[in-house]
Amino acid sequence: MIAAFVLSLPHATLAGSTDYEFQLVEPSVSRGSEALISILLKDKRTGKPVSDAVIFATRLDMAPEGMEAMTTTLDPLSSDEAGVYRFKANLSMEGGWRFKLAVKIQGEPETVQGELVLQAKP
Repeated sequence: MIAAFVLSLPHATLAGSTDYEFQLVEPSVSRGSEALISILLKDKRTGKPVSDAVIFATRLDMAPEGMEAMTTTLDPLSSDEAGVYRFKANLSMEGGWRFKLAVKIQGEPETVQGELVLQAKP
């Protein structure tokens, strides 16, 4: 009887880390010491942007060009757009840059990780 009661209780369905995706707002950015990179985080189930994620790990390197050891720093910037996370970076070379990030989303037990490739143009 107790088991039947427990099984009949409503339960929340949690999303998994694969239910979210990162997108580059602009796939190409201008090379330079103050390059601006904007990333959109979306819930794939609803198509809605995800605001207030806690970004705790980022890495920007030139792995697409065969130079994974070539890294640069990322400085977070504020954003007025829902689900858009902005960064300033020193993109010292033209070419492909890999942007890796890991975030925590409130109510989700898993870390959401993403990897994007952007192009630094002259």
